[in-house]
Amino acid sequence: MSLDAGRITLDGASPTPLYLQLAENLRGLIRGGAVRVGEALPSERELSATTQISRVTVRKAIDALLREGMLSRRPGSGTYVAVRIEQPASLLAGFSADMAGRGFRPGSVWLEKARVTASADEAAALRLAPGGAVLRLSRVRTADGEPLAIERAVVAAALLPPLEEIGDSLYGALEARGARPVRGVQRLQSSLASASEAELLNVAVGSAILRIERRSFMADGAPVEVTRSAYRGDRYDFVTEIRDADGPATPRPARHDGGKRP
Repeated sequence: MSLDAGRITLDGASPTPLYLQLAENLRGLIRGGAVRVGEALPSERELSATTQISRVTVRKAIDALLREGMLSRRPGSGTYVAVRIEQPASLLAGFSADMAGRGFRPGSVWLEKARVTASADEAAALRLAPGGAVLRLSRVRTADGEPLAIERAVVAAALLPPLEEIGDSLYGALEARGARPVRGVQRLQSSLASASEAELLNVAVGSAILRIERRSFMADGAPVEVTRSAYRGDRYDFVTEIRDADGPATPRPARHDGGKRP
């Protein structure tokens, strides 16, 4: 894209450093819709030529917006206006269907796909006999190629097809076997990315992440999965609707409008 230099105002006499002025100008353009979500910014060289300031200064401005989560960098591709996902915390949905419904291309990078004997904790959570078999499914979940979450699921082997038949959609595979969950319990906890998580999610070590443990169940109460996930804090918001306990009980549908915002 090409930025209109007339829309960027920098004051060399101001005590505010030029990189902060440029960052604020870019924020305004993004919030005003002049640069849309998912759209690439000009290169550092192009911004430097447009604004008549050094590439070092441009880089500092972009780095500031990267730290805020307003921009994201795709290696070998460029710097883009970041997408944030709003996920209603009360909605039980698989990642693939959720992302596809929002217009993103869901994907997975598999870390582990194995049939193993359940640990004592896994057997208890899934109500399996000692020595029961489970499938451990670990992967990085992506949207339009960008890593958003690390997901580690444990499911009773009897509920899923053979490993080689399991694709990107776990819930799709469960539904095909008549075992799609209808309710779940989630525990959310704020945390910081470890070195291994930071590498997988393409963020700095210590970046904010949201840890989620989900236990889901079928209509008869039988457990289906135990999934532990780590979501990027700069890309994902979990939203809960609340109502006055003494007010009318008429429910409102949870927001599910795509969650795209600057």
